[in-house]
Amino acid sequence: MDSSGWIEYLAERPRADAFAEYIEGREAQIVASIQLYEVYKVVRRDLSEERAIEAVAVMHRARVVALDESLAIEASDLSLAHSLAMADAIVYATALRGGATLITGETDFDGLPRAVLIR
Repeated sequence: MDSSGWIEYLAERPRADAFAEYIEGREAQIVASIQLYEVYKVVRRDLSEERAIEAVAVMHRARVVALDESLAIEASDLSLAHSLAMADAIVYATALRGGATLITGETDFDGLPRAVLIR
């Protein structure tokens, strides 16, 4: 799940139900540590600090993967290959390394291997 999916779900935005099946499902979740930053920031800005803290707590049900040196290099290569922004490349690299499918609401990932776009 990328940050947009978490934000849609946790902030109860229009596509929340579409992402709910993945977040509430039985499949193991992987979260890149940078997503904690992204989700906390947006939820705090748009809703409240309390909701942002709750959002991060929900995300910790998943396995949080820290950015290390080799993951940073993998993300850099993916960024160059697919014209992804830094955070997007880190999230995508984390998903690929973990053998996960990236569930996303961002069209930047459209057509990439192991990425499912929720419209």
